[in-house]
Amino acid sequence: MKKLLAIIAVCLAVTAACTSDEKTTWDKYADWRELNEAWIKELQAKKNADGTPYYELVVPDWNPGGYVLMHYFNDRKLTEGKLSPMYNSTIDVRYKLHLCDGTAVDSSDNVTTTGVKGIYRTPLNDLVQGWCVALPEMRCGDTAEVIVPYGMGYGASSSGNVKPYSTLRFNIRLVDIPFYEQPNN
Repeated sequence: MKKLLAIIAVCLAVTAACTSDEKTTWDKYADWRELNEAWIKELQAKKNADGTPYYELVVPDWNPGGYVLMHYFNDRKLTEGKLSPMYNSTIDVRYKLHLCDGTAVDSSDNVTTTGVKGIYRTPLNDLVQGWCVALPEMRCGDTAEVIVPYGMGYGASSSGNVKPYSTLRFNIRLVDIPFYEQPNN
C-alpha cells in the first residue's frame, strides 16, 4: 500500500510540474505574446494608398484556422507562368527573418546549402507551417514579405533566438525549385 501511495504521489508531482511549466511559459511570455498579437492585427489593418489591403490574407485549404499575410514586392505579371512549389518540392530561397520588435534573427546569408552563399535549399515540407502556406502561392522570381502568426510558426516553443509566441516577419525570394515533385494521383 505504501508503494502504491508513493507511486501516486510521484505521478501527481510530475503532473503538477508539467502543468505548472506549461502555465509558466504562457505566463512568462504574456507581454511578448500580447505585443505579437497586437502587431499582427495592426498589419492586417494596413492599407495601400488606394485603400486596398497592403497584405493578402492567405488561408490554406488544409488548415482553415491558419493563415499568413503576404505582400509581394515584384510585379507578378513578370513571373506569370513560372513554377510554384508543391508541398513535397525542394526549394532554393533567399530570406531574412525579423521579429515584431525589429530584431534580426536569421538570414540565408548565414548558410551555404547549395554551394552558393546566401541561397538556402530545403524541402518545403521541413519548414514551419507558415512557409508551407506562403511558398506554394509564390512563383520562381517572386519576392514577398510573409507574416507568420505564432500558431503557424514555432507556437509556444522557442527556436534559437526566437522566443515562444513570436510572430515572424520573413522577406523571401523564391529563387528556384531544383526538385519539383509531381502531385500524387
